[in-house]
Amino acid sequence: MNVRSVVDHVPDYQAFLTVDEMDESCRRLAREFPGIVTVFEAGKSRKGHPILCMKIGDGPKNALCFACPHPNEPIGAMTLEYFSRALAENDELRDGLGFTWYMIKCIDPDGVRLNENWFKGPFTVYNYTKNYYRPIGYEQVEWTFPIDYKELHFHNPLPETKALMKLIEETKPEFMYSLHNAGFGGAYWYITHDYPELYEGLRNSSIKQGIPLNLGEPEEPFITKFSPAIFKNMTIGEAYDFIEKYTGEKPNIKNGTSSSDYAGSVNGDCVTLLTELPYFFDSRIEDMSESEMTRKEAILKGVEVSQAHFARLDLILQDIRPYVQKENPFVKLVEEVIQYVREGSEAKIKWAKSNPEFEKSAKIAEVFDNLYAAKFYNGLYLGLTVRTCAYEIERLQLLESRDEEALCKLKEAHDSGEKLLDEYCHELENELDYTFIPIQKLVRIQVESGLIVANYIRENR
Repeated sequence: MNVRSVVDHVPDYQAFLTVDEMDESCRRLAREFPGIVTVFEAGKSRKGHPILCMKIGDGPKNALCFACPHPNEPIGAMTLEYFSRALAENDELRDGLGFTWYMIKCIDPDGVRLNENWFKGPFTVYNYTKNYYRPIGYEQVEWTFPIDYKELHFHNPLPETKALMKLIEETKPEFMYSLHNAGFGGAYWYITHDYPELYEGLRNSSIKQGIPLNLGEPEEPFITKFSPAIFKNMTIGEAYDFIEKYTGEKPNIKNGTSSSDYAGSVNGDCVTLLTELPYFFDSRIEDMSESEMTRKEAILKGVEVSQAHFARLDLILQDIRPYVQKENPFVKLVEEVIQYVREGSEAKIKWAKSNPEFEKSAKIAEVFDNLYAAKFYNGLYLGLTVRTCAYEIERLQLLESRDEEALCKLKEAHDSGEKLLDEYCHELENELDYTFIPIQKLVRIQVESGLIVANYIRENR
C-alpha cells in the first residue's frame, strides 16, 4: 500500500460540506459500491436528525472514525469524505490496511447546522468569529461520556453520545480516530499510547504540507507532553485533579469524560488519535527564539487580558439576561466561560507563580499562544454573545404580542456587541500575520496521520 499516493490524491476542496451534503454523499457512495459500503443509522440527534454511519470493508480489526465531535470542526468530515471513497475504490488499500471501517462524517448534525454560514467562505477571522457556534461542555458529544471520578459523577450522555457508545461497545475498536481540529495556531496531536516511533512521521505529515507545528503552550497546563507537538489524550480526571490541587476546592465540573477515555474502558488496547489542525496560522506559532518576556509574564498577561475581555462580555449580557430563553443555544458556553475565567484564573495564576521554570525567557511561540492565539479564541465568545442577542430578537419579532422594552434592550446589546466585534476582529487582523490554510492540505495531514497509526496497529498489535 502506497501511503504517499493516497495522500497525494486528496482533491483541492474549496469549501466544507453542509450536513445535507454529507448525508447525500454517504448514501451515494453506498449506491456506487453496494458490495463494499453499507450505510446505517447509528442513532438520532436531539432534534431527530439521523446520524449516518458508513461500514466499509471486512478486515479482522475494527476502526471507528467520527467527525464534527465539536460542531465548529468540519475538517474531519472532509477527511472522511475523501478517505471513505479512497477505501471504496481501492481494493489494495482496503485489504492492505486490514480493518473494517466504521465512519460517521457528522456526529453532531444539529450543532453543525449552526456553523454552516462560514462553511463556504470567505475564510477570514471575522467571518469565522461572526458565524461560529460551539455548545457548552455538557452538550458536547465529545465530553458527555459517563464517568465516576472522586466527587464527579456524570451519567447523562446525549443521544449522539449514546450512538457512539453503542458503536464502541459493539465494535470494540482497536483504532479510533476522533477527528477534531483547532481554529488557530499550528498542528499538534493527541494519542492515548506513548509510541515514540510514530512521532517523527506525524510531525512530518504537517511539515510536508508547509503547515507549522504548534510548539507553544499545551491547551491545558495539566496535559502530558510525549514529544514536541505530541500530547497524551487528556482526561476529565486530570482536569479535576489540577483544579483541586491549585484551588484547594472541589471542582465544579458539569460534563462527562471523553470518547477516548470511554473507548479505553471498553477495550483497554484501543489506540485513539486526534490530529489537531488550524484553519489559520501565523508563523510565530513555531518560533522557538527567545522573547523579551519570561514565560510567567506571558501567562499572567494572558490571564489578565482574558479577565478583562470576559468582564466586558458579562457587562453586555447584564441587561439582557432576563430576556434570554433557556433554549438559546449560543449563550450557555459564554456564561460558563465567564464563570470559569472569574473563578478558575486563580488556579492558573498560582500555577504560573509556583513553577521556577517559568522565570526563564519565553519562546516567541509561547508568547504568541498566551497573547495572540488566546485573543483569537476569546473573540469567538464575543461572536456567540452577538448571536445570543440576534436569536432573541428574531424570536421576539415572531410573536404577535411582544415585550417592546425587551426588544429595545436586546437591540441595544446586539448593536454595541456587533460594533465591538467589528473593532475586535479589525484589531486582530492587524496584529496577526495569518493565512487561511487550504482544506486540501489539512485533509492530507489528517489522512496521513491516520494511516501512520492504522499501519502501526496492523503491524504491531
